[in-house]
Amino acid sequence: MAGTVGIGLQDFGKIRREHVFYIDKTRFIKEWWESKDEVTLITRPRRFGKTLTMSMVEQFFSVEYAGNENFQGLEIWKEDGYRKMQGTYP
Repeated sequence: MAGTVGIGLQDFGKIRREHVFYIDKTRFIKEWWESKDEVTLITRPRRFGKTLTMSMVEQFFSVEYAGNENFQGLEIWKEDGYRKMQGTYP
């Protein structure tokens, strides 16, 4: 089933729950985590998904979202180590 295109949605969980069209960018989590950078500056023009990316990262790491199914079927979920890491940081 094709998802609808949501314009202006910035909540990763809402996008996944409502099956809104989403281009999987969860690989960013793996690349960012493995780079071990102390500081990350994300600069992009307007409407490039900065807030959505931060929402995705928050919902991946935060214990508040532990056990949710938002990441199932996405790139990050293919690796067992990252599945165990999801929802383990306060």
